[in-house]
Amino acid sequence: MITDAEKIEIIKWVAGLKDKEVLRQLKKMREKSSPEPNDWWVALSPEEKQSIEKGLDDFKKKKVVQHSIVRFNYEKYL
Repeated sequence: MITDAEKIEIIKWVAGLKDKEVLRQLKKMREKSSPEPNDWWVALSPEEKQSIEKGLDDFKKKKVVQHSIVRFNYEKYL
């Protein structure tokens, strides 16, 4: 496990780097380790995607009920 002190040493080392190739390699490592903004969508099953798309379509068509109303109607079951 890397400690905070070790992280600070790494930050100092990176801040002092002058070698552009090493910096490019570090940037590539960061990009590979950082998930893309839409990666979560790729991980969903087709059924989950279809359900989300149906919910968005219902919202656009105003086929929704306010949370407070649903909560009031079903509070006795919760």
